[in-house]
Order: sequence, then structure tokens, then C-alpha cells
Amino acid sequence: MPGCLFLYKHRVQNAATQVTPGDQPDKILYEKATHEIDHGRYDVGRLTLQTLINTYPDSEFLAKAKLAIADSYYNEGGVSGLTQADAEYKDFITFFPTAPEAPEAQYRVAMAHYRMMAKADRDETEARLAEVELKEFLLKYPDSPTMIKAKARLREVQEVLAQGDYLTANFYMMRGAYPAAKSRYQEIIDKYPNFSRGDEALWELGLTLEKLKAPQMAVPYYGQILRNFPLSPHVEEARQRLVAMHQAVPRPTKAILARAQADALHQHRRDLLSKMTGVMSGSPDTSATLHGPVRIGGPQPGEVEVAKTGPGGAPAGNATIVAQPVGAGSLSSGKVVDPKTGQTANDKPAPDSTQTVKTNDQNPSADDTPPKKKSKLHKLKKLIKPF
Repeated sequence: MPGCLFLYKHRVQNAATQVTPGDQPDKILYEKATHEIDHGRYDVGRLTLQTLINTYPDSEFLAKAKLAIADSYYNEGGVSGLTQADAEYKDFITFFPTAPEAPEAQYRVAMAHYRMMAKADRDETEARLAEVELKEFLLKYPDSPTMIKAKARLREVQEVLAQGDYLTANFYMMRGAYPAAKSRYQEIIDKYPNFSRGDEALWELGLTLEKLKAPQMAVPYYGQILRNFPLSPHVEEARQRLVAMHQAVPRPTKAILARAQADALHQHRRDLLSKMTGVMSGSPDTSATLHGPVRIGGPQPGEVEVAKTGPGGAPAGNATIVAQPVGAGSLSSGKVVDPKTGQTANDKPAPDSTQTVKTNDQNPSADDTPPKKKSKLHKLKKLIKPF
């Protein structure tokens, strides 16, 4: 009986990879490789696909072979497999950017990092990489049918990142490091508007600003609690704070109220068993993710945010300094050029100086040109002149 079963299995495998007359050798290799991968023999299948790529570089199965190699690593899983899958998918997108499989390849790049995410209180490198890759997918392929799944995954990734920042902000708050806590709470509110504990972040930010003797700056954050989190337990406290400071009390729209009710129903369905499973699991808990718009925006290419400054150059407020390009001439001469006026710092007159500066409107760079070297004929004329 075992011998009959072995013979039957062997015949089934041969029938699956049976070669018909007239088949191209590259097609034969591709079919054999995919058959091996489908049955979990990833190493054998990848070796066969690599043979196809090296032997037939102009084959019509070249793109499919490279994608199949990436899929094999992705399906194999594990840290090693998912890391290699990330590299293989990016390699496929580089060589075949217009292929119909390119959007799915980009989505799987993001999902490879998503599957390697750690909990919120641990290393967040993979979570940040997943966020970057998901944003790139949404920007590059807005018409893809995978758009809805990508947005849902991005909300979950941002939920994990916001949880990590919230834990850090609470730590600073308990230690009395109010400026550090303020920056963390502010980052959560600006970058993760769908955070499940966004109302608590807004409330804590308002309290932090009051600790920093800036209660008027807390007014818009108390207003956001009333406007965006109408079912929050901090609604009544936020309203009392606004009334005490003689500020207007905002109201939520019908759409925001309906979304808050839907999110509250979703939170109610999380039973005790699911919470216990999340505690014992090594993967991050994304069950509290809320619905709502996805934040994709970020710094524009070529712009570098150096610091936040206020009036007079003091660090404060929301103003930003952007790095300005410096000309090659100023680098070679060692002078700093003012990007607004085009003059060097050494050429500008001192504020209290009464000395006038002569300028040449027709040739502004005449002062910077070195004097011409006198010729030998000029010296000869100078000697003959007294005679």
C-alpha cells in the first residue's frame, strides 16, 4: 500500500510538470519552478527560476520569473524571507516599472515591513518603513483596486506609531519634563489624526501647556476635543475650561458624530478574550484603529526644515527655516553670500559706519576682479618719459 501511494504521488507530480512537444525551454523551466514553489520547495524553485533568468535574458517569462522569486520569499515568511522579499520586489519595480504587477509588488513591499512590525513599546523601525512604503503606494498608484486595503493598513501602522509616541509623552509628563511632553503630544496630533486615544493626547497637551504657563495656547486643543471627539470622557472638562477662559464652545458636525458612534460600537465589540490575546501576542495590537481620512502629506522634496523660530530668530511658534542654496563662487572665495541681496557679508557696510560705498551699476563684479598685470612695454615708457 505505501508503495502504491508513492507511485501515485510520483505520477501526479509528473503529470503536473509534463512537457508537451513544441514547448519552449524557458516555459518548461518556469512551469517546473512554479510547481516546486507551490509545493513549498522554495529553494529548488528559486534555483530553477534563476537558471531561466541567466540562460534566457530575453525570455517573455523574465518578468514573471523575477516576480515569482519575490513571491516565494514573501510566502516563505520569517525575518530573513521578508527582508529578501523587500529587495526582490523593489528590484522588480526598478526593471519593470510599467508592468501590471508593479502596484501589487509595491503593496507587498509595504506588507513585508508590516508583517515584521514590533509592539508599540519596542523598536519602531519596521513600522516607519511600512508607513513610508504605504504612502508611496498611495501616491504612485491612486487608481489601484488595492487602494482600500492600503489605506486600512496605513491607519493601523499609524496607530502603532502613535501608541509609541503616546507612551513616551506620558513618561515625560510624569517626570515633569513638560517641554519634551509637549513636543510628543503635538507630534501625535499633527501626524496621526486617527489615533484611537487622540482625545487623551489633546487633553494632556492642554494640561501641559497650562503647566508651561501658556493657557491661551491650550484653547484650540480643548476645542478639538469637543469638535473631533464628541463621545470622549474629557468633553465636559474641556467645555468647562473653555467657558472659564471666556472662549467659544465648538460643536461637532453630524458626520463626525456618526463616525464617533461607529468607532464606539467597534470598541465595544472588543471582548476580554481579544484583549488577552493581544497582550500575549508578539505582534502589535491594531484592533483599536479608528476610521477616518488618511494623512499622507509630508515635507516637499528639496526642502529641509532646520528649526522652528519665532520673532527675532528665537525658537518658538510654527515658523520654519528652509536651507537656501549657496553659490559655488562663495564656497571658493570663503565668503558667505546673502541669498536676498546677492552680496557677500564682507562687502556690506557696517550699520554705524559713515563711509560711502561706490558701486558700479554696469559691472557689479568690477570690484572683485584682480588688477591687470603691467606689461614690459609699460615699464619701458616709464623709463623713457623723463628724457
